[in-house]
Amino acid sequence: EVQLQASGGRLAQAGGSLRLSCAASGFTFDDHAIAWFRRAPGKEPEGVACISSGDSRPLYADSVKGRFAISSDNAANTVDLQMNNLDAEDTADYYCATDQGRCSLWYRTFAHWGQGTLVTVSS
Repeated sequence: EVQLQASGGRLAQAGGSLRLSCAASGFTFDDHAIAWFRRAPGKEPEGVACISSGDSRPLYADSVKGRFAISSDNAANTVDLQMNNLDAEDTADYYCATDQGRCSLWYRTFAHWGQGTLVTVSS
């Protein structure tokens, strides 16, 4: 059974940093893409970053390029999202998701989702 658990969300100051972690089980990273999404109240999920062994480099939303970095630890079965230079617009519930294949930032691509972790950025 595919299981994902996101953690690390909390209140942060604008300009600060947070590191989210997604603990994964029930599948292999070799043939799955793992992505971070976020959802602000009243909005559709937004793809933030994605990583897969089938892609030469991670995929990032324009809104986070240069500020966020996604990384995977295959031995620990975790995928982290390092978030720097946070802005109030980054406030959202953050989710990790996975499915077989290559990366995408479109939420309907992913069938397996974990519980969210709340990030609140105060300005």
